[in-house]
Amino acid sequence: MNLPSNPHFRREPAPWIVRFAHLVAAGGHVLDVASGYGRQALFLARAGFRVTAVDRDADALATLAGTGIDTRVADLEDGPWPLAGQRFDGVVVVHYLHRPRCSELVDAVADDGVLLYETFAQGNEAYGRPSNPAFLLAPDELLQRVEGRLRVVAFEQGTVEHYGGTAVVQRIAAVGLARPWPPALAALPDGARGAP
Repeated sequence: MNLPSNPHFRREPAPWIVRFAHLVAAGGHVLDVASGYGRQALFLARAGFRVTAVDRDADALATLAGTGIDTRVADLEDGPWPLAGQRFDGVVVVHYLHRPRCSELVDAVADDGVLLYETFAQGNEAYGRPSNPAFLLAPDELLQRVEGRLRVVAFEQGTVEHYGGTAVVQRIAAVGLARPWPPALAALPDGARGAP
């Protein structure tokens, strides 16, 4: 299969998603928002999660045929929210920002679910695209979007090495308020326990 050379179409998942995927309940149902060619979706499916990948690009989603991933072609920026009433054990968003849908994305996280979100932030215009302010998070914006709705596990913002270049990003891992936090040590997978 030939994929575009743009780094957004690479097959390896974002390190932030790999790092925090263990927070999603084993075998849980994960929504990959604006999934494109499915690099997050494929990683999550291989890790044993049930995955729904949503994107408006039917050709990109077609590359996921035969993987067991549920695909839905939907324009997330026009019309009603295509997943109304559905909640997920995990919601994953990488390199996508449409502010009018942020509240619905947070609402899609189950009471004990997980939100993993990473996208570009203000300052990225100095390094390339995206440079349009509509696609760049303001300082602390992801924190503000989840405040009072989810519990923040990890948050980062700033300049990072990004696919061989430099970018300014914001990243958050947050869990539903019904989830006990911090988890008991025995509940953590071996790789997440860290050193004593």
